[in-house]
Amino acid sequence: MAVDASTRKKVLKVIFVSLLLDLISFTFILPLFPKLLEFYRNTEANSKSGSTILARILGYLNTYKAAFAKPIDSRYDIVLLGGALGSLRTALLASMMGNIVSVLLWVMAVDFRTFLASRVVGGLSEGNVQIATAIASDISDENSRGSTMALIGACFSIAFTFGPALGAFLSSISTVAANPFATAAGVSLFLILTETLYLYVALPETLPSKANKDAKAVTSDKPAKTSQRGTNSLSLLNGIHFVFLLFFSGMEFSLPFMTYDLFQYSSIQNGRLLGYVGLVASILQGGVTRHLPPLMSVKFGVSSCLLAFSVLCTCRSQGHLYIAATCLAITSATVVSGLNALGSLEAKASEQGGKLGILRSWGQLGRGLGPIMFTSVYWWAGRGAAYSMGAAGIAIAVAMVFMGLKSPPEEEVKKAVATKKQQ
Repeated sequence: MAVDASTRKKVLKVIFVSLLLDLISFTFILPLFPKLLEFYRNTEANSKSGSTILARILGYLNTYKAAFAKPIDSRYDIVLLGGALGSLRTALLASMMGNIVSVLLWVMAVDFRTFLASRVVGGLSEGNVQIATAIASDISDENSRGSTMALIGACFSIAFTFGPALGAFLSSISTVAANPFATAAGVSLFLILTETLYLYVALPETLPSKANKDAKAVTSDKPAKTSQRGTNSLSLLNGIHFVFLLFFSGMEFSLPFMTYDLFQYSSIQNGRLLGYVGLVASILQGGVTRHLPPLMSVKFGVSSCLLAFSVLCTCRSQGHLYIAATCLAITSATVVSGLNALGSLEAKASEQGGKLGILRSWGQLGRGLGPIMFTSVYWWAGRGAAYSMGAAGIAIAVAMVFMGLKSPPEEEVKKAVATKKQQ
C-alpha cells in the first residue's frame, strides 16, 4: 500500500520503538532458563506435595529413560524441559494482551505450574512481532522495502545486545525470596505494558480505505512494468530457511544450557555471552552486511554457522566458546536478512506480502521445532551427538545454498544493496 512519506516515517517510528520494547522484554528470560528450571525443580522437590506438574513430568522422563540401556544423567532433564518451553514460544497466535498475561504470570510464578502457564500464553501471543513486520512491509514500496527490513533487523540486534545482560542483572538483585526472578519479570511486564499503551495511542490504521482500495484496483489493471524474476526458486528459498532455522534455533536455544553444564555459567555470565553475540551482530549489520550482495551474505553466514557447530562439538574452553559465539554473531547478521532479500527479488510487487509471508512462515516452523528436537538429542545422547547432528543439518543447508542458489541479475542486486544502505 502506498502511503505518503510523513505517514510512513511516523508508522516506522512506532514500530521500531514497540518492537524494541517487545524484544528486550522477550530476551530477558533467555539467559535465565537453566537457573529458572533448576529453581523450580529444587523448590518442588522440597515441597510436601509429590503430585506437582513438574514432578509428574520428571517422573515420565525417568520412566522413558529406564527404557534405554544407556543411562541418562538427570542433570540433562533441565535441558530437555528448556527445549520444550522454547518451542512453545513460537506458536504464533496473536495479541499484546496475551503477552501481558504471560509476563504477569511469570511475575507471580512461585511454582512451576504458573511458570509453565506463562510460557504457554507467551507462545500463543507472539504474533505481534509478525504483525509489526507485516505492517512495515505494507507501508513500504519496492524501493524502500529493503531499508524497512533493515530497520526490523536492527531492532533484533539491539535487543539481543542489551536484553539478556539486563535480564541476568535484574535476576541477581531480586529481593523476593519466593521468586528470585520477580524483578526481571516485573521490569519485563512494565516494558510490555508500555509497549501496548504506546501502540494504542501512537499507531495509526494502516489498512487502506475503500476509496484507496478502489483506486488501487483501477491502477492494478494497467500493464505492470516488467522486471527480471525467477533466478531462484521460492520453494528452494523456503526449504533453506526451514532447514537452517531448524538447526540454528535449536543450537541457539541450547547454548545457555551447554555453558551451564560445561562451565557452570551463572545467569549473568550467560547474559554477557548472549550480549556479546548481539553486539557483534549489530556492528556487522551496520557496517558490513548491508553492503554485501544478498547471495554472498547467505553463503558467508551458513559457512560461519557450520564452523560454529564444529567448534561447539568439541568445545573445552571459554576461548573456544567465544570463537563459536563470534561465528554465531556473523550468522545472525547475515543469513535471514539475505534470504529475505533474495525472496523479495523473486516476488512481483503485488506478491511481496504473500511470498515473503510464506518464506517467514517456513522459518518460524523451523524455529518452533528446533529447540525441542535439538535438546531431545542433547538429553538422550549428549552434547557431542547434538552438535554433530546440528553440523550435519547445517551442512545440508550449505549444500542447498552453494549448489542450488544463483546470484540475481546485477541490476537487481545493486537495487537490493542500495536499499540496504538507505538505512
